[in-house]
Amino acid sequence: MEFILWILAVILVAYGIYVIFRGRVLMGILFIIVGLLVGPGGVSLFT
Repeated sequence: MEFILWILAVILVAYGIYVIFRGRVLMGILFIIVGLLVGPGGVSLFT
């Protein structure tokens, strides 16, 4: 389960960076924050 959360966090942060480069800064920051919260290194929402 921890590996799946890590992959999900990486995808969310990468997508957040992509969205920032597309011009939607606020939405990109939101994706990055959610990715950091979901990841096993952050405050996981599932534990």
